[in-house]
Amino acid sequence: MSRRGRTDEVLVRRVFEEHGAALLAYASRLVGDRARGEAVAQEALLAAWRDPELLEGPARAHLFAIVRAAAGTGPEPDLALLGAVETLSPEHRDVLRALYFQGRDVAEASESLGVPAGAVKARSYHALRRLREAVAG
Repeated sequence: MSRRGRTDEVLVRRVFEEHGAALLAYASRLVGDRARGEAVAQEALLAAWRDPELLEGPARAHLFAIVRAAAGTGPEPDLALLGAVETLSPEHRDVLRALYFQGRDVAEASESLGVPAGAVKARSYHALRRLREAVAG
């Protein structure tokens, strides 16, 4: 195996370790089936392997976009969800933006927002719960 091949393999393994579980859970929810979700998540990882530049910047956001496209849901925003986001407090919106749109992990979000990691986790939990309630009606 060439040096480039080993480097790419290490990169994909690192991406899987960091994001694989979240990608699988997200893909499975989108398609409603774990087996198909595994195929969709694998497609996102293959895209990262083929084009490592996708992982520059907010890697998680790029990977989730690939999962959405592979699942056939496309990039169209859910208007009910967007409306629900607007009802959240600024603190909750900021945490969701950092974690899900900017692809930061809890430590990075904690640092960028200037709050403890525990506060990031709690705000994320409560924000997601409120979103689910608002969208469910």
